[in-house]
Amino acid sequence: MSLRMPITRSTGSYSDNIRRLRAALEKADAVVVGAGAGLSTAAGFTYTGERFDRYFSDFAEKYGFSDMYSGGFYPFAAPEEFWAYWSRYIFINRYMDAPKPVYDDLLTLVRDKDYFVITTNVDHCFQKAGFDKKRLFYTQGDYGLFQCSTPCCQEIFDNEKTIRQMMEQQANMRIPSELLPICPHCGKPMTMNLRSDDKFVEDEGWHRAAERYENFLRTRGNGRILFLELGVGYNTPVIIKYPFWRMTAQNKAATYACINYGEALCPAEIEKRSICIDKDIGRVLRDLR
Repeated sequence: MSLRMPITRSTGSYSDNIRRLRAALEKADAVVVGAGAGLSTAAGFTYTGERFDRYFSDFAEKYGFSDMYSGGFYPFAAPEEFWAYWSRYIFINRYMDAPKPVYDDLLTLVRDKDYFVITTNVDHCFQKAGFDKKRLFYTQGDYGLFQCSTPCCQEIFDNEKTIRQMMEQQANMRIPSELLPICPHCGKPMTMNLRSDDKFVEDEGWHRAAERYENFLRTRGNGRILFLELGVGYNTPVIIKYPFWRMTAQNKAATYACINYGEALCPAEIEKRSICIDKDIGRVLRDLR
């Protein structure tokens, strides 16, 4: 199905949009949450500013980058330095709690609904907040997992113990060589289980989650579904945004809601069944409660 170019839907008063979204939540037979990076940003997982300075000032001074994302692509000369950077990155964005209770607020809103979550986020915030693991599909991986860099197998490995050791034992922006993660099967270096190329490992758990998501959509059919999109940008719109638009267009009983600061858009075909709110996600969720 081809949809025309999106239009801005931040028209109407904020209070009216909150009222409409609250009503849509109450009436929905099922809620499909689509979450992008903007949701975790609203929860306080920012990659720049004070948080970056607190944890990466030494790397910033030496290499000149000013945000975590840029540092993640820096070609460090030694693997010991690479993992000193990435162990900090993973620790603060995966094993530390989010500074703001945005995920908790979201769970309060959908806990008693028939819900499912699809997300491109890799920070595990949904499970830490108490969302049902069997109602989650992490499409792009998880900071908390290693995989073989080759990869020699379709297997993933929990990394919390190793990451904590790297954090505790690093000095002068390097970790001890004995902590470098090695694949137990082939001896090649390990890497993060993050989708960046065709080497991304989709293990059995990934495929089971994908099947549960597909089953959820199929069995809810043409019921009153609320497609609730939170902080999804245009880096990978084919995973959440475009499918949500298409499924809303196909199901006349469905409602599409987009909460995204600066990017609250929808196609013209579904405008009358859309609620687009150009505000901070955390504020909107609090007001919905």
